[in-house]
Amino acid sequence: MNSRLIIAIDGYSSCGKSTVAKALAGKLGLHYIDSGAMYRAVTLYFLENDIPVPGPEELHDFTYDYEKVLQQINISFRFNPENGFSEVYLNGRNVEREIRSMEINEQVSHVSAIKAVRKRLVMLQQAASSEGGLVMDGRDIGTTVFPHADLKIFMKADPMVRSQRRYKELKEKGVNVSLEEVMQNVVGRDYEDTHREESPLRKAADAIILDNTHLTQEEQVAFVMEEIRKLSMSTKTA
Repeated sequence: MNSRLIIAIDGYSSCGKSTVAKALAGKLGLHYIDSGAMYRAVTLYFLENDIPVPGPEELHDFTYDYEKVLQQINISFRFNPENGFSEVYLNGRNVEREIRSMEINEQVSHVSAIKAVRKRLVMLQQAASSEGGLVMDGRDIGTTVFPHADLKIFMKADPMVRSQRRYKELKEKGVNVSLEEVMQNVVGRDYEDTHREESPLRKAADAIILDNTHLTQEEQVAFVMEEIRKLSMSTKTA
């Protein structure tokens, strides 16, 4: 297996991109980066430090020195041997649980639409490839961050199914939320992610669609592994 292999996984919110990407990275022995967690960490920093977050209608007329703020933010990933996954750290502090809250869910799309934020994080994400092959998931990995990735997967699922999955996850973490609230958040994020001007969510022309509405995690991983096998075979015969 090519240790320099770059796999880009994009798709809608609550599609299970991170779960599949983590499993793939483990199977392939590649570094894993959750780009969504990076935007969530920035969102957490903004909320904790009262940094203003413009809504979609304010974005064009909003003036704030975000570049200066972003210089104060350090985001890193550290492997946790207990769960076998990399967890996100914000300025040296483990924020893996905090960034999964509904409050962050409601604001992360707004923060992600800020040009300075996307420019800074895309730069950091691209720099990560200098360390070797990787699996990265997000909204614009195959279109903006790694347009020449070896394999691009675009994940989608029925909105209600995604909402139910997200609702179950939040309830298991003790978050008091209704399915209706989660559904509204999922639909709202879909709209903002696909309509923002800066690197909107869209399927790359050469991405392979993975609709996991009726697939288990194991079936999803097997689907991508088969695509990797096909890629390997085509490379050998080229």
